[in-house]
Amino acid sequence: MMAHRPLPLTCLAPRPHRRALLLVVMAAILLGGCASVGPDYQRPAAATSPDFKESHGWSQGQPQDQVERGPWWEVYHDPVLNGLVAQVSVSNQNLKADEAAYREAAAIVDEARSGYVPTVGVSAGATRSGVHTPVGDQVSNQFDLSADASWTIDVWGKIRRQVESDVANAQASAAELAAARLSTQATLASDYLELRSADQLTRLLDDTAVADKRELDITQNQYQVGVAAQADVVQAQTQYQTVAAAAVNVGVSRAQYEHAIAVLIGQAPATFAISPVTTSLSVPVIPLAVPSALLQRRPDIAAAERSMAAANAEIGVAIAAYYPDLSISASFGFQSSAINELLRVANEIWSVGPELAETVFDGGLRNAQTAAARAAYDQQVALYRQTVLSAFQQVEDALATLRILGQQLGLQDQAVASARQAVVLVTNQYQAGTVSYASIITAQNTYLANEQTALGIRTSLLTASVALIEAMGGGWTSDELPQAHAIDHRSHAPPPPPGESGH
Repeated sequence: MMAHRPLPLTCLAPRPHRRALLLVVMAAILLGGCASVGPDYQRPAAATSPDFKESHGWSQGQPQDQVERGPWWEVYHDPVLNGLVAQVSVSNQNLKADEAAYREAAAIVDEARSGYVPTVGVSAGATRSGVHTPVGDQVSNQFDLSADASWTIDVWGKIRRQVESDVANAQASAAELAAARLSTQATLASDYLELRSADQLTRLLDDTAVADKRELDITQNQYQVGVAAQADVVQAQTQYQTVAAAAVNVGVSRAQYEHAIAVLIGQAPATFAISPVTTSLSVPVIPLAVPSALLQRRPDIAAAERSMAAANAEIGVAIAAYYPDLSISASFGFQSSAINELLRVANEIWSVGPELAETVFDGGLRNAQTAAARAAYDQQVALYRQTVLSAFQQVEDALATLRILGQQLGLQDQAVASARQAVVLVTNQYQAGTVSYASIITAQNTYLANEQTALGIRTSLLTASVALIEAMGGGWTSDELPQAHAIDHRSHAPPPPPGESGH
């Protein structure tokens, strides 16, 4: 149990002595200007490297490259994708929840700042009382009108440290909102690229099915005139039906990607549709930032860093509990038995005085709270450093994926060309009667499989480019975090990243 020893110094004096109030207030202001207790925040070092391991062959980008060139998703030059990603900040419900979390954090900052100023209240009352005596009832009236003020002086900086912590938490919330927005945008872009890959696969299979149907018709005509065997007809028919069925099956994955995109932009899947297109997208050229720039470009790193700063300030809050609390209370009002005489000078009453309260025994509570605050800070330091390491890993993973898939695609394109040539050669041999129709089916299946593999590699390259952009922060910088003076619960959420103004 906490025990306090208050030291009240209340002043009740005639009107000329009100200068005591001014002296007390001036002393409180001077005391409130003392330095805050607890450690001042210094960002701890985190593991970095001068270059990325997988950066060989990549052009070095300038810090403003992605920002000045507009929204990052425009590098794919797809108007439909541009329109969809722009809707994320407007309609995505998870982002609305994160935006509300930021506004809540901003309101908590205002709650802490309210401790800087006095609390003022007013009251008015009327009392009628009576006493029964042998000579009759004696009745009296009492009217009161008063204003009261109390002010806890921030001598040791407890309020300042709490505001510092809450501001950092609000900035962390703003960074988390930016990280969630970037993640949602990247997810939508990846789903869209997968959907367009499904469109291209459908086109490939449809074109193949048309060619197989033509081969089937030719084989049936040859069978009717006795040139081809019935087995050739059955094989041609099987080939056509297999490819046609595969083309229909692609609709399953396409529909799922379309539904996922609808949810990401806050629409019901039943009311949303994306028209198929057959054009292919090219993998964009992405300028690579230096590793040290990740600390300013990644919103998740900024969120972890701000959470670390908040935890550091909480140590000061805990340490301030060791020192006595100084508060000032004052009241001024009027008291009279007649309401028409209430506001006269003769009925004026006032009081002012400081109070000093110190905890003399708490069973080790403050020691435990300070130890907990220091441990919480150490935890945030570890989480910050881990976030930095994970960011470097994600960049290296994306770079390695792009490099290796690029090499694979070069070889796969050669395999496609060889498979296409094999189909031509085997078809000529069949027409010359040197091979069976089964050889044509085998060659066609090999060619189709290689085309599908090449398409899959191109799609993986595109989604890996999205992963790289996301890993480098998508053009976001820590300069976009709201400054302490701009955090107010009456204001809106932080401005959206470049390219989304007005949404």
